[in-house]
Amino acid sequence: MADSAAPLTPDLSQESERDLMVRAAWLYYVCANNQESTARLLGLTRARVNRLLAGARDSGLVSISIEHSLTAMLEIERTLSTVYGLDFCLATPPLGRMNRLADTAEGRRAQAALARRAVAVAGARFLASRLGGDKPVTVGVGWGRTLEQLTMHLSGVADPRARFVALMGSLTRNSASNPFEVVHTLAARTGGQGFFLPVPFIADSEADREVLAAQRTVREVMDVAAEADFLLVSLGELTRSSFLHDQGLISADDLADLRTAGAVGDSIGLFFDAAGRIVDHPVARRTLAVDLAVLRDRPLVLLAAGVEKEAATLALLEGGIVDALIVDGDLATRLTTRLHDSARDARRRRAG
Repeated sequence: MADSAAPLTPDLSQESERDLMVRAAWLYYVCANNQESTARLLGLTRARVNRLLAGARDSGLVSISIEHSLTAMLEIERTLSTVYGLDFCLATPPLGRMNRLADTAEGRRAQAALARRAVAVAGARFLASRLGGDKPVTVGVGWGRTLEQLTMHLSGVADPRARFVALMGSLTRNSASNPFEVVHTLAARTGGQGFFLPVPFIADSEADREVLAAQRTVREVMDVAAEADFLLVSLGELTRSSFLHDQGLISADDLADLRTAGAVGDSIGLFFDAAGRIVDHPVARRTLAVDLAVLRDRPLVLLAAGVEKEAATLALLEGGIVDALIVDGDLATRLTTRLHDSARDARRRRAG
């Protein structure tokens, strides 16, 4: 490789002003170079590139518009925030029907994985925005595949004063998605502290649950969770493919009993019916997790990914414990469609 003090640049001395505008606009807008890099690649000064870009916009050569699907998502965010009294709703761009496998089991799994990744990236950006400030932050975190993904996408944030605390028992069968790993990874990536409950998520019996909950180390972590500045949780649907059932934490019989009792979703050891009411069940009485009072008292950010979570997400929203929602675009679209359908049906009933 030749040794050169300056990068090679094209000879553009014979180019027309409009052609230079096209080259500069392409490198800046399409190739995502900054003005300094664009100037270097073209062998021009940064001031010249600035004038070329301004000329490209003024002449109409470059047209900047707001993409329609994104504006639709902004309206969906506004609707969900208004209806459910949320501090904010952030919807990722919709994936739609990504490929010809969309109606197959394989396609649905791939779609769900993409939705989790999109929500995880958005959740990581939200979390990063709350860290590194003037005041130390304590974050309560749940578990699951979406939160596992979030930890992978959180980077470039150093906050030694941050505290991450598990909201539920950390001993589960899956090492990657369990609360201990989520808390440990968040603490490692930020240089902060991690607190976890050194007990199972679901005890063998209610009596065992009482003994474990009375342990001093458990009470101390619960106290930290009760002081969290905000909570980051995901949710599950109560189907054969649910995370709880898939991890062997609840049996097929338990799942059937919960469904019979009206439960449609779960989060942090609580089960909800379609109206957002808590469903009492022996499994719930064996879980080691923060009390419902903590979930109602602390700001709760729900991460909802995948259209299969529609019923579970609606249940949590109806329950009134969610303060903010980060949701994938396809699920958000379904939620608002259901709201519009319900409003239409109500109008028809009144008219009839």
